[in-house]
Amino acid sequence: MNDTTTRDSNPDPITGAPGSHPVGVGLGGTSGAVVGAAIGSLLGPIGTLIGGAAGTIAGAAAGKGVAERIDPTGEAQYWESAHASRPYYDNKYTYDDYNPAYAYGDDVRARYVGRTWDDSLESEIRDGWETAKAKSRLTWEQAKDAVRDAFDRSDRTYRTYEATDDYYASAHKTADYYREDYDYAGDYRPAYRYGTQARANHAGRQWDDSLEADLERGWDTAKGTSRMAWAEAKGAVRDAWHGVERVLPGDADRDGR
Repeated sequence: MNDTTTRDSNPDPITGAPGSHPVGVGLGGTSGAVVGAAIGSLLGPIGTLIGGAAGTIAGAAAGKGVAERIDPTGEAQYWESAHASRPYYDNKYTYDDYNPAYAYGDDVRARYVGRTWDDSLESEIRDGWETAKAKSRLTWEQAKDAVRDAFDRSDRTYRTYEATDDYYASAHKTADYYREDYDYAGDYRPAYRYGTQARANHAGRQWDDSLEADLERGWDTAKGTSRMAWAEAKGAVRDAWHGVERVLPGDADRDGR
């Protein structure tokens, strides 16, 4: 097994900034990024808000709405490429063993809106692993760091989407690509979320022709309710990609430390 005494910084999925705690260390620690609780994440297409666990959202967005799930396909792709580099990874097991743990972490975050990961939450969800694990060979003790890893990533993603939504709800009308025949919620918001998610899932890449081509191929699947073709949407996607630091200035996890 890999040495778990050296933990990574649990970086913010958008900015890459170190998180408020290392993965697997101090299960009572709070999650990072206190931008505000989320109203915007995904199940299926980027622009489709499919109901998840209802509840009052903690923090800056108290009472604002319903939690939704993040895009399971995009998250599965992320974790398939990232899981072997995580500090808890044991090469005796495969991604098929870890994937249910990541999916369970996303599900827990959707169902326990406003909760942080602590001993109380862990005790409530550990028994559920026996059902959620499907064919995974991991015990709860082996799986829990991966579950928390996904929980924390989902938590930061939810919060990042809210900040993005709040910013562009008014700012989009001043953009040079803005068209009055498209509305924000149905057309532009999916594009901004797609750009924000792309920044998380393509960490280290620059916006260039290669990246744009990759994102163009994914737009028709991700666009959800948006009526915009890629040529019309790409300005908003690019704006969100480059605008993360504008929406979340500095280290988004700073207040969570």
